[in-house]
Amino acid sequence: MDGGPQAVVAARVPGAAGLGLLPPPSARPVPAALLADPDWTARRVTALGRRYRSDDRRVLATVWWYSASAVLLTPVVAGLATGRPLSARLADTTLYELTGGLPVAGVSAAPAGPDPAGELREALAAVVAAVARAGGVRERPLWAVATDSLAGRLLVVGRALGDVATVTALAAPVAAAVGEPLPAPRYTDVGGVRFVRRVSCCLLYRLPAQPVCTACPGRPPAERQVLLEAAARL
Repeated sequence: MDGGPQAVVAARVPGAAGLGLLPPPSARPVPAALLADPDWTARRVTALGRRYRSDDRRVLATVWWYSASAVLLTPVVAGLATGRPLSARLADTTLYELTGGLPVAGVSAAPAGPDPAGELREALAAVVAAVARAGGVRERPLWAVATDSLAGRLLVVGRALGDVATVTALAAPVAAAVGEPLPAPRYTDVGGVRFVRRVSCCLLYRLPAQPVCTACPGRPPAERQVLLEAAARL
């Protein structure tokens, strides 16, 4: 990535490449506007089904969105955290995929406009609608996935910047500015370490040979607490 507003943001974030702010040389660019195309998304869901040997399109679409939403939101989150807001418009955004269609990086080519929350709301609404159609999924759970991706990426960027408290404090006002149906993001502190308190389930465990996530909201609260305490000690 040469120049552009995101280059300035990436230069301020330690480990920017590992966070998905700098695309790997081997990655293939994909216009983010394709994420709002139900037919294109349906093909991605089908491809994921071959990878996991599953034909449960509801689960596959949710898993795909969990991954794609994190990559899509990374430029927006990093821009906010560094005081250089980047455009959330799909037309201004390019995702980068590895072989097999796995999105690993996102690049915004423009600064945010006068209504950054409106840009983000419009982008999420368009993609959520496409994923819902492609997977036969209700939209509201997909908005919840987007909330957890927002919270998660803020947490990761906050750790990279060495200021988790300040960066994660952006989650609630950003979600409130975007508005319904995006739920409020949540965090929990365990053993002095902050984690996302998930409001969604990625459904990964419903695919063959896949585990239940440590912070899965479907776990009994006591069990989840024990696992988070163990993770905090690592």
